[in-house]
Amino acid sequence: MKAKITPCLWFDFNAEAAVAFYLRTFGNGRILRTSHYGDAVPQHRGKVMLIEFELFGQPFQALNGGPQFKFTEALSLSVDCEDQAEVDRLWAALTSDGGTEMPCGWVKDRFGLSWQIVPRGMLEMHTDADPAKARRAAEAMFTMKKIDIAAVRRAFEGG
Repeated sequence: MKAKITPCLWFDFNAEAAVAFYLRTFGNGRILRTSHYGDAVPQHRGKVMLIEFELFGQPFQALNGGPQFKFTEALSLSVDCEDQAEVDRLWAALTSDGGTEMPCGWVKDRFGLSWQIVPRGMLEMHTDADPAKARRAAEAMFTMKKIDIAAVRRAFEGG
């Protein structure tokens, strides 16, 4: 079944490299279809225009649109990580080759797309019924770039 809503990511004619990077990084995805510019845009005729792909069943489109628009942190993709090992692996991959570490588990990849690398259990700690525990967890997270789930949990528990 085709998704009703699919994020379309605008690239400066490096969509092929970005999609290949995302497929390698996440390891659970595939290219669904690739289309090329035709006669309607003669200066780009034959170049890849759009790549439809999916990661973990979530569809995306990667558009080779040109330099007019850049990604901002106003849009980020949040990744639910099973454990610290997955956080560490994705963090290393997304910061490689020009990616940038950002506060509170955010990272910007070399293509400029922002990701939130979130260990499982973070939301539950931040929304706990005990406001003191939730505050301690948030305060611990605010001191970090890559999230150390054990350190956040220690703060949450009061240790």
